[in-house]
Formats: sequence, C-alpha cells, structure tokens
Amino acid sequence: QVQLVESGGGLVQAGDSLRLSCAASGRPISTSAVGWFRQAPGKEREFVVAIGWSVGRTYYADSVKGRFTISRDNVKNTVYLQMNSLRSEDTAVYYCAAGQIPVAATERYDYWGQGTQVTVSS
Repeated sequence: QVQLVESGGGLVQAGDSLRLSCAASGRPISTSAVGWFRQAPGKEREFVVAIGWSVGRTYYADSVKGRFTISRDNVKNTVYLQMNSLRSEDTAVYYCAAGQIPVAATERYDYWGQGTQVTVSS
C-alpha cells in the first residue's frame, strides 16, 4: 500500500504563494496517479489537479488553472502543488491521494493523506 503525508500549508495573504508537498512511502510514487483535492468547512471535497503515472499528463480544475502547478519528483518520491496568486476562496484543507488513473472523482483514489490546512486571508 501507499502512505501519503502532506505538508506545507499555512496562513498567507491573498496574492501570496505556497508549495504543498505530498511525501509517499510504501510504493514508488511514479507507479501511481496522484491527485490533489481540497475541502472547505461545510463544503464537499473538490478536485484540484491530478497527474498521471505513465506519461505524467496533468488535469486541472478550472478554478486553479493558470495559478496552481502539480509536479512530481520520483527520486524524492514526492508530489508537489505550487500555488500562486492565492485567493480567499482557496482556503481549505488540502489532501493528496493516489490511485490508478488521474481523474476528478474521489472514489477512484485508493490512498489519502491526512490533509494540510491552507488559509488565505483577504
């Protein structure tokens, strides 16, 4: 199985940047599709971005396209989420997940991290 641990969240002001990390253990991260999801209080967990494991194709939610970038470092067995131009509506707990294919549906992912809080003040 795969164990995932997110880090890098914090409190920032609108317009600032953060880089989240998702460190994997148990299996090489290169063998899994990895997705980032977020959940705000009282809201459903929503898809942010995903990256495939075969050729690394990426898929972004419209709300973050052009601002967020997903990348993976197979040597460090870590996936990153670079978040720029943060807005107050980006405030949420961010989770990384591993699965077979890089899709938006949460049900298609087998392993989840514990989440890291991102708070953007306006």
